[in-house]
Amino acid sequence: MVALLQNRILIAGILGWAAAQALKTIIYTIMNRSFNAERLVGDGGMPSAHSATVTAIAVSAGMIYGFGSFEFAISAILAIIVMHDAMGVRRVTGKQSEVINELMDIFVAEHPEEMLTDEKLKELVGHTPLQVAAGFLLGFVTALIYCM
Repeated sequence: MVALLQNRILIAGILGWAAAQALKTIIYTIMNRSFNAERLVGDGGMPSAHSATVTAIAVSAGMIYGFGSFEFAISAILAIIVMHDAMGVRRVTGKQSEVINELMDIFVAEHPEEMLTDEKLKELVGHTPLQVAAGFLLGFVTALIYCM
């Protein structure tokens, strides 16, 4: 357990995630003028916590083991895949969820007796390129500060 808590790469990733989730919650609260506790752990939004996490891991691996190490190579490739996925498949999934939710609202309004479910699909699952870039920058800075 002590070794786990001394793992600087793991801690850098957790700090990157925590910082992003805190900022995401603050930004959401300011923009919507209401606090939503789900934002503390939820996906989507500004900045990307996924991007902050994997970037903090990759940068800290590079700083600790060297940028020519296999540890950096593996974490950098993982970071690229995660950030690409956040802007691609996950973002499109969120857009599809918005459309399906709108269609369900129309259907329920026209056929209230045939209510299938009142549960909405989660719309905040992906990220815009700006949200991913902000997460990258946050993860980069987090790793620099923590691993110096």
